[in-house]
Amino acid sequence: MNDLTKLTVAEARDAMRAGDVTSVELTQACITAIEGADALGAFVHKTPELALEQAGAADARIKAGDAPDMCGIPMGIKDLFCTKGVASQAGSRILEGFKPEYESTVSGQLFDAGAVMLGKLNMDEFAMGSSNETSCYGNAVNPWRRGNDDTALTPGGSSGGSASAVAADLCLAATGTDTGGSIRQPAAFTGTVGIKPTYGRCSRWGIVAFASSLDQAGPMTKSVRDAAIVLGTMAGHDPKDSTSADLQVPDFEAMLTGDIKGKKIGIPAEYRMEGMPSEIEKLWADGADMLRDAGAEILDISLPHTKYALPAYYVIAPAEASSNLARYDGVRYGHRATLAQGDGITEMYEKTRAEGFGPEVQRRVMVGTYVLSAGFYDAYYNRARKVRTLIKKDFEDVFAAGIDAILTPATPSAAFGLGEMAEADPVQMYLNDVFTVTVNLAGLPGISVPTGQDKQGLPMGLQLIGRPWEEGDLLNTAYALEAAAGFMAKPGKWW
Repeated sequence: MNDLTKLTVAEARDAMRAGDVTSVELTQACITAIEGADALGAFVHKTPELALEQAGAADARIKAGDAPDMCGIPMGIKDLFCTKGVASQAGSRILEGFKPEYESTVSGQLFDAGAVMLGKLNMDEFAMGSSNETSCYGNAVNPWRRGNDDTALTPGGSSGGSASAVAADLCLAATGTDTGGSIRQPAAFTGTVGIKPTYGRCSRWGIVAFASSLDQAGPMTKSVRDAAIVLGTMAGHDPKDSTSADLQVPDFEAMLTGDIKGKKIGIPAEYRMEGMPSEIEKLWADGADMLRDAGAEILDISLPHTKYALPAYYVIAPAEASSNLARYDGVRYGHRATLAQGDGITEMYEKTRAEGFGPEVQRRVMVGTYVLSAGFYDAYYNRARKVRTLIKKDFEDVFAAGIDAILTPATPSAAFGLGEMAEADPVQMYLNDVFTVTVNLAGLPGISVPTGQDKQGLPMGLQLIGRPWEEGDLLNTAYALEAAAGFMAKPGKWW
């Protein structure tokens, strides 16, 4: 078979079962592709020997007839997931040299099912960023280009390495994490599919924490079917994670019928942002028409507290980050600063954190510490928590009124150039999350599906938001949208 790396997860699974290709052949093809793609900066810790060893074991399982869906599938793991014996730095200098003695629950479940790890993927430092420009490894680069322009574009963030690797066919799928849009925004920027499941659907154990009440792992794939297959393996109850839901994981792939007749799809008035590019506006309208043509009923809805979501998110997330990142102090693991004669424990903390954390992480830790401090806790943090409750209630009211899913843009623009936001106010960068943060604040499932291209040929995605725990229904609606959009474009290879 030619172009093995271009296979989807579903195609590769079926080809391996049919004996048309082996996992070792597939894995070797991906390793070769990765070796020739350093210009993308997607893989930051490559594990070819481990990958080939896992692929050999997967081939034996397939031959023996004991092969779950993910058996033999080569994939990349975001650097936020702790992987036993393999560097896990969360894109930060402060964790340089850290090789965990344990496996995150999500990556462990994938490997137990026979998935193959090609290596660790680039990301914004501690998942803080929307462009993959805050990584200690350097930028991840989008494989797409604007027409004939050779400007390097962002793959989005924080799961930029995951998005870039999947879009460039370096791996068949990748893990990502989403705290405010970090799976869905990069997916939209790279023409891939990314789903953030309901909070608690996937275990957070062994994933380096950013904001514990918002973080959720999910897959980044080439198709909706692949997202259903990978999510089915990643999800499940974990007694080691107190926020993990003790719920049965349905067969998400079996729920992909494409039949959405009679489904009620909501279009929220509050997502019509001032200054939204006409191409995003048209994409949204076209998406609604596609779902209507597939038999869904399109209804206007209101989510009145949406305008408060971004400020509430950028109080809650930094507050939780400030608390979570307090553990990186140079005492137990990771980077420790060189101390001068007479320096004490306080100086060690200060120097280690100043050297180890990048500017964006420092900014968010300082904001978080401020909003949690005496005198400001009620004014900022408690008020943000109350706003979060109101945002969650907006969604509950809409779903109670019979809405099955909500259609919105995934991002306010197509991918922008690396460095183009360098001089911008940090708030301008935060606005990249304007359509996605509400989903994390409410703990809902959301998926980004590639549905079109802008006039410069860059991919654009639409977001579907579903009812809690109904990822199967959400994936089916996304499957119908994907089929109607017929997005088949791929980036031209320049790397």
